[in-house]
Amino acid sequence: MQILKIVSGGQTGADRAALDWAIRNGVPCSGWCPKGRRAEDGVLEATYPLKESSSRSYLQRTEWNVRDSDGTVVFSLGPKLAGGSLRTVHFARKHDKPWLHVSAADPAAAERLRSFLEDNVIGILNVAGPRQSKEPHVGRFVETMLDRAFGL
Repeated sequence: MQILKIVSGGQTGADRAALDWAIRNGVPCSGWCPKGRRAEDGVLEATYPLKESSSRSYLQRTEWNVRDSDGTVVFSLGPKLAGGSLRTVHFARKHDKPWLHVSAADPAAAERLRSFLEDNVIGILNVAGPRQSKEPHVGRFVETMLDRAFGL
């Protein structure tokens, strides 16, 4: 199984962890970020190869990343989604794109992620989830799950 590209919106937490994982493992990455490269910790660094959407809205970049990918995985530490993560699922349904919620509460999370990627032939994977201020350790969970799913 090989992912051709990881996309995300560049927010702290799940998004940024996925981009860091991709860069560290030589996996191409991109995605849409809000106009002005806006993130909760300020302006997103230029080292992240993201394109600016036409709006400062987080929702626009969220929808565009769902739309432009083959499927979306939404990571969270807890079993319930809220806020932007829940909106991500809404956009996946709207655009008829496969999606998966992977929670740290699920002991089979890595296997479910691997099966999702294989069953849906995901080449461009959109990664979403809570920002760091909402779930401070979600980034570590994202990187661990990506390592396990890809056998690293």
